[in-house]
Amino acid sequence: MLFSELQLGARRAAIDGPGRTHPALRQQVASGQPPPELTALVRQIRDRAYTISDRDIDALRARYTEEALYEVIVAAAIGAAEDRLNAALTVVDDAEGACG
Repeated sequence: MLFSELQLGARRAAIDGPGRTHPALRQQVASGQPPPELTALVRQIRDRAYTISDRDIDALRARYTEEALYEVIVAAAIGAAEDRLNAALTVVDDAEGACG
């Protein structure tokens, strides 16, 4: 199985599939365009996930269940990973074009 197939399967399951949150919300989060109450968390996941603490999540627990927060966090991580992968592939393609 190719990496791209695995990547697409993970995306479908985590972002487009059934869950506690609506797929449209997970799609927004993955694209880096979350609703206002999730903006700070999504930016933190995308830019510096290593700094997230329980306090960052606690602020959202009044509005979202644990399951919903898990889905949001996974969607944000997948979106960030896809953005980084696409940026890397663009660099490789540009380098190959410059050499060929």
